[in-house]
Amino acid sequence: MAPRIAIVTGSAGDIGRAIAARLKHDHDLILLADLDLAAAEDAAQHLGEGFKPLQVDITDADSCTTMAKTAQLLGDVITLVNNAGASHALSLQSATLDDWQFDRSLNLDGAYIVFRALADQLIATKGAVVNIASVNGIGVFGHPAYSAAKAGMIHLTKLIAVEYGRYGIRANTVAPGTVRTQAWEDRAKANPNVFDEAAEHYALGRIVHPTDVAEAVGFLSSPLAAAITGTCLPVDCGLTAGIPALARTFSQSNDY
Repeated sequence: MAPRIAIVTGSAGDIGRAIAARLKHDHDLILLADLDLAAAEDAAQHLGEGFKPLQVDITDADSCTTMAKTAQLLGDVITLVNNAGASHALSLQSATLDDWQFDRSLNLDGAYIVFRALADQLIATKGAVVNIASVNGIGVFGHPAYSAAKAGMIHLTKLIAVEYGRYGIRANTVAPGTVRTQAWEDRAKANPNVFDEAAEHYALGRIVHPTDVAEAVGFLSSPLAAAITGTCLPVDCGLTAGIPALARTFSQSNDY
């Protein structure tokens, strides 16, 4: 039997590495696709055997086609995780057109381009697609271009689920809240209280860890989720359910 392959884009970062490590439980080979080849190689070295780094520009169709051809030579792609993403624009008023186009291209167009390159292989394996969006695609938490792109990604997931379901492909979205990554650790250097301040807004009293996101991806890509497609699963410690401090203010009850 051909090796069972998972592809994780943006795999050199904290969330990507956690997802890759989790998927190795159910796959023979994980392709660590990232624009930063050195970072992907470092991730592969730390993760160990069964992880292969690939340099891929997800916004470039030719680069994604090359990745797809490489994957086809290595085995059967049964899982695609569109995890790559970043944000430039902080607000609508401060955003430039270049900021907007960069955020849209990376966070929405890239997911489409990668899926398009791998669609035939996923049809052949009746594979699973898991797109990593954000709670920003559900509500307003700043970063407007990123948020609009992530909202588009959530809808793209539904489009894939409905149009490609006839081929056995399942597509779902994971929408993380604040995740404790290196970027947030850097903010903590400037504001040591940033995690405590953020946690006040979450029902569970903490923010998300990369492994929380990874476990959700592992579930949605597995046979345990065989009847689940087109959904968006918030992994947000309760942020989109409601904000305790706000409920306390509105109700004037200390039970929140």
